Amino acid sequence: MDEKSPLLKNNRILNSLSDGEYQRLAPHLEKVDLRHAEVLYQQDGPVQYCYFPSNALISLLTQMSNGSVIEVGLIGNDGMSGIAALMGKETSPERAIVQVPNGGFRLRFSVVKEEFGRGGELQHLLLAYARRFMRQVAQTAACNASHTTEERLSRWLLMCQDRVNCDELKLTQEFIAEMLGTRRATVSVAAMVLQTDGYIKYNRGHIKIVDRPGLQSFTCECYQALRDSE
Repeated sequence: MDEKSPLLKNNRILNSLSDGEYQRLAPHLEKVDLRHAEVLYQQDGPVQYCYFPSNALISLLTQMSNGSVIEVGLIGNDGMSGIAALMGKETSPERAIVQVPNGGFRLRFSVVKEEFGRGGELQHLLLAYARRFMRQVAQTAACNASHTTEERLSRWLLMCQDRVNCDELKLTQEFIAEMLGTRRATVSVAAMVLQTDGYIKYNRGHIKIVDRPGLQSFTCECYQALRDSE
């Protein structure tokens, strides 16, 4: 990979590297197909690779003792998975699964750690991303505790779209319910509200955002707060 490919340029971190720093990492970069529901890390499991999605979407899930799971973070073309492993313990606090399949790249964690330790561009980019990601997790927690399911669903759909650059998302109600930590019937009602208002079209696991400005005006303050922090 002597030059940055169009797919690689979709990832903001990789695209922001200077040619010199990119060339140092290029021999280690592997192009990967991220498959739907593929588990990249188990909760508290080792991080062997860091993934840089191009048009894929990775969900970070926390599992409770009763087996229920809830999404606590989203990683798309804005970032890199495995960021927590750079903070000391080389494990993932959450389970990481591929929510929207597509392409991306990966680097061995050892390569990322070594480059991070140089204190150069990659370290600066990853620290800035870690700050944005922590804000995302905190805002999501506040949103889940304070806003309606319709508002939470609209915020979540906008966040997904931002990270895959696509108006249409293949997401079942069961999966969305799991991500939002609520019941499928509740998601069904919320999706119907958004569809009736003309913001989305939903049919058999396909959600298409047809009125993004309207959806943005409908959603809660949390979405704009996250955009303002970027």
